[in-house]
Order: sequence, then C-alpha cells, then structure tokens
Amino acid sequence: MALVQYSDSGSDEDPATDNRSVTATSPRPLKRQRTNRSKNIGDVSNAQANLPPLPSEFLDLYATNSRISVQDDPSLHGGRKRITPHVVGNWPTHIYLEWYPAAAELAILEDVISRSGQKLQNGLEIHSLLYSDLGAQLPLHISLSRPVALVTEVRQPFKELLKDAIRETDIRPFHVKTDGLGWVSNFEKTRWFLVLRVVKPRNNELNRLLAISNQSLAAFRQPPLYQKPGAPMDSRGKKRAGESQTQKSKDVPLGDYSDYFHISIAWSLTEPSVEDKERVGSTNLSKLKEVEVPFGSVKLKIGNSIHNLELPTRVLGEGGFFGL
Repeated sequence: MALVQYSDSGSDEDPATDNRSVTATSPRPLKRQRTNRSKNIGDVSNAQANLPPLPSEFLDLYATNSRISVQDDPSLHGGRKRITPHVVGNWPTHIYLEWYPAAAELAILEDVISRSGQKLQNGLEIHSLLYSDLGAQLPLHISLSRPVALVTEVRQPFKELLKDAIRETDIRPFHVKTDGLGWVSNFEKTRWFLVLRVVKPRNNELNRLLAISNQSLAAFRQPPLYQKPGAPMDSRGKKRAGESQTQKSKDVPLGDYSDYFHISIAWSLTEPSVEDKERVGSTNLSKLKEVEVPFGSVKLKIGNSIHNLELPTRVLGEGGFFGL
C-alpha cells in the first residue's frame, strides 16, 4: 500500500499547561490584567472562528516545507530515511484528496492519537501528523497514487491529462465517514502509520477517482497505487510479457479497493506488535464516527508545486472519463 512522504511529528508544547504555569507564578496584583487579557484573547478567538475558511489555493502555497538539506540526513526528519534518492530532472509526484480538520475535529483526533499511544507497549512511540514542528496545522489526506517521479518534460502533459480526466468525469464533491483504526506500512516497510479506515462513499467516488489516477499514470508508464493479486501488471506497474502494449485504459475494469483507503494520523519507525494493533484497534471512536470528511477537489503535487483540480459541479450529458 502506498503512502506519501509525511512531515515530521507535531509540537510537544501544551498551551493549556503553559497558561496554568503562568497563572500560578504571576504576582497577585496582575490578576485583573490577566483576566482582561484572557477576555481579549477569547474575543479574538471567537472572531477568528467566525471568519470564512482560507481558500484552498492559499493553503497550497504554504503546504510544502522548505528543504533543510540536499543530503539524506535522517536526524533532520525524526529518523526517517529517504526511500527514493533525489535525481536532478525527476520530480516527486503524488495525487491525493486533502482534508483540513476543523478545530473540533482536531480535538477529537488529538484525543484518539493520545489514547492510542497510551495503549502501546515495549517503548513504541508514535508521532502525530496533525501539526508541524512549529505548531502549524498540517492537512491530512487519502492517497490516490503512490509517490512516483516524473521527468521534467512530462510534468505539464501529465497535469493536463489528469485535469481533463477529472473535468470530464461525473464525480461530484462528496463526503466520507471514518470506521475504525488500523496500521499500514509504506512499500519499503520502513515506517508504519496509524490510520483511520474510511467507509465506502455512496456513489463509489474513491474507487472511481483511483481508476482515473491509475489510468493517467499508466499513460506515462507509472505504476498504480493498489494492485490486487492476479492483476496483469508486475510490482513496478509494467505490463507483463505477451500482453498487448496497445491496450486502452478504458478497457481496464473498475476494481474495488474500498478496504485499502485510509487517512493517516500518526507514524512510527517501529512496527507495532499484534497485541499493540489489537489494543489500539479497540479504541472508542464514537465521536469521530459522527464526522463527515468533505472532498471537493483532487490535489496533484509535482515537486513543490500543488495543483488544485476541482471536481465538476455541473451534470454531463454523457459518461465521463474512460466511461467511469
């Protein structure tokens, strides 16, 4: 199962703890001043809560961390190692659906991660994917491709192909719900991720978008995200000997990978034991099951550029891309 390269773990600071510490050590005469300041902060927070959300295009501008080093230095990334070496002219590419949880949803996710970490034994440590090292909120996502590399000259053609495919489809903006916790690893089994399983949406949008992604990638000889046993492609996504190289993408059947889709919320460098997986899997997710995750566009990341490919809202007269 394919996963994108993630940012490092979130901040360890606890604002609530910091506020209590300040209150306990401040001189008594400043009590009224602190009360007024708290009221002002509350007023600002309420005002911010009433502001409309930032447009997706604005968030995309700041979604990529600046490069710290051109060398693979795991000490800069919480012990993580680069799987695919950097090659000049190759552009890391990823297709996915993005979710920025609201404040109430973040609180639920933080609680889920905290309680999951408490159930782990043998010193196993998990790192949150909710925040950056500086405390900024990070987006979560559902992958529609594995991390692949495109050469410079095909970046624009690939973007246009995927953009046209999404524009011509009849897939509309949709929601998904979560259903339980699980663990998945990257392809190389160098990291394990605590994930939220998702419920198959009513109109099968995830499988249909995955088919569009896989077929677009196949046009540029890139491997698919998921491949079930018996499929006609090898582990690198190349057609096996004897298979027609002229087979059209529309001839590829729509598979059901509903059990594979997930949203990663934390990661670990150590594989959890079977017992750890069972304990974490029993975590109560009653509050999280009420959350509906909205998706209105597909994200395409090529290098440090993120392109927002909106799902159409108009109804097409005939079938969409590849008849999906």
